[in-house]
Amino acid sequence: MNISEHLNEVNSRIARACARSGRSVDEVTLIAVSKTKPLEDLQAAYLSGSRNFGENKVQEIVEKQPQMPEDARFHMIGHLQRNKVKQVIPYVVMIHSVDTVRLAQQIDQEAGKMDRIMDILLEVNVAGEESKFGFTTEETEAAVLEISRFPHVRIRGLMTIAPFVDDPEENREVFQKLYQLSVDIKKKNIDNVTMSVLSMGMTGDYEVAVEEGATMIRVGTGIFGAR
Repeated sequence: MNISEHLNEVNSRIARACARSGRSVDEVTLIAVSKTKPLEDLQAAYLSGSRNFGENKVQEIVEKQPQMPEDARFHMIGHLQRNKVKQVIPYVVMIHSVDTVRLAQQIDQEAGKMDRIMDILLEVNVAGEESKFGFTTEETEAAVLEISRFPHVRIRGLMTIAPFVDDPEENREVFQKLYQLSVDIKKKNIDNVTMSVLSMGMTGDYEVAVEEGATMIRVGTGIFGAR
């Protein structure tokens, strides 16, 4: 299968997951995770309808984004170091992986210098894995309150990287918890916070994530093949 066929397959699976859970496919944005992939793969995905691309490394975004069509939107989905924030802001529409208040502060400062407001998601380590970055579920609301006061960032929602499991059903509870957390925070009506985005689900478990309310799913291997 080529990239176009892979994309069709992923999109039809999303559609079926939406149908099972009574959702509209318009509620789900597919992010093609193009990390480590050559530009021609991104261009092939673009020609097959992809407009949102996810990258883990600042350097790759800085190299690829200017060579893609103007309406290709890049998302920073990997761990972001504070000293790289200034580099990445001009090239991305959203940073999914804000895992500390200090990182949010840095984004706020650099976005302010560029006179823009950066859309961000807070990364939540729902499963409490030691190897993962992110706020605990208990810390998230306090972090939202603190970061919501920064004028040049806008919290659009939450993101999680679920554990790597053989059976996607094992991650259903992780997705349910993130969804519930976003609902609880939304009810607080905090200024500058929308909670309209839930970035969760990857190649192995995105159908379960969609059934549990994901609005963005990050699929790499399922589109581009194994790395």
